[in-house]
Amino acid sequence: MAVKEVKQGDLILARHIPSADAWQGDLNFFSPDEDYIQVGTWGYDSGKELLAHTHNEVTRNVLWTQETLYIRKGRILVQVYNTDEVIVDEWEAAEGDIVILLRGGHGYHILEDGTQVLEVKNGPYVGADKDRRRL
Repeated sequence: MAVKEVKQGDLILARHIPSADAWQGDLNFFSPDEDYIQVGTWGYDSGKELLAHTHNEVTRNVLWTQETLYIRKGRILVQVYNTDEVIVDEWEAAEGDIVILLRGGHGYHILEDGTQVLEVKNGPYVGADKDRRRL
């Protein structure tokens, strides 16, 4: 499998990074610099040193909540909607996969009992009423 992008014209709605592509070792980023959420993986052998650092205070203007899912265990069906709220793609994401949701809408169906998903999104969180709208 390869990294999959779901698009509406030139607008990237979502990315699916299958486990085999996500965890190839070294440093791999799956987000261009302009995405509001930056997603990368890294994997090194013992002895590798990652130099200590801190992050500088930088003012950012964030317009969209973007989220990333890591499927720790089980399987989900991911549904992606375009900006017109029309479903345009769906796929199964399984253990070790990463899903990046950038624009449009999305929904999920849990396909296995005991499924565990880590969700990370940019903040600050402004509350359900302001942050999202159900389709």
